[in-house]
Amino acid sequence: MEFQIKILNRAGIVMAESSGEDGCSLIYEEAYLSGDQIVIDTTEDNIFVRLRIDDGMDEGIVYMKEKHFVYEIPFREKRESYPVKAFTGNMHVVSIQLAEDYEVKAYRNLSFNSADQHQNMGMYPHAHANVETRGESVFAARNAIDGYVLNGSHGVWPYESWGINMQDDAWLTVDFGREVNTDCVVLYTRADFPHDNWWKQVTLVFSDGSELVWNMEKSSKRHVLRFQQKTITWIRMERLIKSEEASPFPALSQIEVYGIDQLNMFAGNTDNCFLVDTY
Repeated sequence: MEFQIKILNRAGIVMAESSGEDGCSLIYEEAYLSGDQIVIDTTEDNIFVRLRIDDGMDEGIVYMKEKHFVYEIPFREKRESYPVKAFTGNMHVVSIQLAEDYEVKAYRNLSFNSADQHQNMGMYPHAHANVETRGESVFAARNAIDGYVLNGSHGVWPYESWGINMQDDAWLTVDFGREVNTDCVVLYTRADFPHDNWWKQVTLVFSDGSELVWNMEKSSKRHVLRFQQKTITWIRMERLIKSEEASPFPALSQIEVYGIDQLNMFAGNTDNCFLVDTY
């Protein structure tokens, strides 16, 4: 299986490229400019990969549903929800590697994807919502799956969150792009009290048609809900009922969905690997 990473400028000119078998890394020794893109191509689709979109961000296991993936380098206001070291300076490393079978089968947070963006429809998981406060990047849906759980304030990184713009019918969906098995959801609700309100009840809707009503408490700690294992392709938070406190600003810092991938999905080779049954 072949992988290729390219940096394209606004005009579509290739500024740097790298390729390799079962994965590759690209070192880009220039400053990113507005309009630059990271383009990843592979000869196979429906694969699991370890992706690090920038050396200033965490690597994660994601599902590449398409052979072609485009990542827009964030600038100006869009940069405010990212780590301050990400995409800055004149030395950058992008890496992708076919994930090993044992990595995919591990019990893990299936909703983590630091490389998610609004336009992402090929690299999963993907978060999207029907509202984001004022359309600002620091309140975008992607912030809820970027791995940062700090919830004691609001605004720029590391306190980015999903904001609902005081909308009573707000919802957020995490789409996995394939079937996964899950039995646990963890929420880090924003807890910048008294600026923030909090949800006393949240309904989780699953792609299999089932629902769970979750009664919650005012807390800065993580909220954990365990349930009988479900096989799903997406999960949605909706019917978010805030408390009677004066603040109109409940928000979500992070959602984590724990489980394992379907065992018949393809990852990497299993040579010299010791596999453990995760059930």
